[in-house]
Amino acid sequence: MADLHVHPDRLEIHLTRAEKVLSLKREDLVIPRESIRSVAITEDPWIWIRGIRAPGAAVPLTLSVGTWKFHGGKDFLLIKGKQRAAVVVDLDGEEYSRVIVSTPHAAKLVEALRVDVSEIPADGEIIE
Repeated sequence: MADLHVHPDRLEIHLTRAEKVLSLKREDLVIPRESIRSVAITEDPWIWIRGIRAPGAAVPLTLSVGTWKFHGGKDFLLIKGKQRAAVVVDLDGEEYSRVIVSTPHAAKLVEALRVDVSEIPADGEIIE
């Protein structure tokens, strides 16, 4: 499971080695906070998938990891399991238009992203 770190100026998604291999991505995701347009929690992340996998790995309704391309751009998915909540992050001006990450700590992540940046420690807040 990826580690999520909320900093005053960015959201970092640290991928595990397996997630990097499955998504064919070498680097972790770093999302500037000013690029985040909206954040939502969903109990069914599968309905948010748009486009086709390219590159990445997928097992229907079980695992989706990697880049999904659609007519308007690209999304990054990190969805695992059928019964796990996920966070949908819509972005402006970044490589990806949307990032969807399944996590048992979805509410805590959304709350951390809504907090005033002056309340977040300089070394960030880890969402486990």
